[in-house]
Amino acid sequence: MSKKKPQNDTSVAKQYQKRSQMAEIFYRIRKNKGAMVGFCILAFMFILLIVSLFMPWRMVSQGDVMQRLTSPSLEHPFGLDFMGRSQLHRVIYGTRYSLAIGFGAAGLGAVLGVILGSIAGYYGKVTDEIIMRASDTLASIPGILLGMVIVTALGNGLTQLIVAVGVASIPFFIRITRASILTVRNQEFVEAAHAIGLGNMRILFKQVLPNGLSPIIIMFTVILGMSIITAASLSFLGFGIPTPYPEWGRMMTDNREFMNNHAYLLNFPGIFIMVTVLAFNLLGDALRDALDPKLKR
Repeated sequence: MSKKKPQNDTSVAKQYQKRSQMAEIFYRIRKNKGAMVGFCILAFMFILLIVSLFMPWRMVSQGDVMQRLTSPSLEHPFGLDFMGRSQLHRVIYGTRYSLAIGFGAAGLGAVLGVILGSIAGYYGKVTDEIIMRASDTLASIPGILLGMVIVTALGNGLTQLIVAVGVASIPFFIRITRASILTVRNQEFVEAAHAIGLGNMRILFKQVLPNGLSPIIIMFTVILGMSIITAASLSFLGFGIPTPYPEWGRMMTDNREFMNNHAYLLNFPGIFIMVTVLAFNLLGDALRDALDPKLKR
């Protein structure tokens, strides 16, 4: 009977040593299979984004009309559209627009929403009432409708679409930030900061807000996926990226009249939208589990 080889002291210490908070978070994310799937998908999307930066415009704008509406094949894996343009090249090129809209809109909503939510949660009273009633008013307008109004006022384009989608996400960040601040503002370290004479703004953004970032980070990943869907919906309705730029939602609306006999023209952009949003949601779920102290094992 073979005896188990004893472990040396170094390996035992390494196995049971206490990890830092950040190391513990990354460790728990690595152990989450869904997070790893989402990370791999997003890594692939960012590779496509880098590839798209080196693609000449003529590769996605010019086509062979004689081969229009060619079904997927080895030569053209995603087929050709009604102008004979490669769907594969256009889907890859469109990655830059969808990811830019997702991160741009979520970033805009996060900056404005976190600032307003922090002020509302920290100061309370009249300030809280004004900000929250304004947030409720904005939240009562459907995101698609609000986006259509903003794009109509500002015009079609990437920047305008980012603003339209980002404004619709502000109430989400205001609410989650306010709730997070309310749980932190009365703790002892905040009272200690007041006692040594620190200003309110310094306490808010240097002491209180950093201790309530966990739910905000999770909300950011959720809004990323929502922003991509909202932008694709606006483009599908004609309020997004103008033709001939191959944003995924725009590709679907440009080809929708051929959907009965050539469904692949809508399927491939739709699949890329679905998979990208799924990846962000998987990462969001993993971050929620990793940052929740109640789930710590």
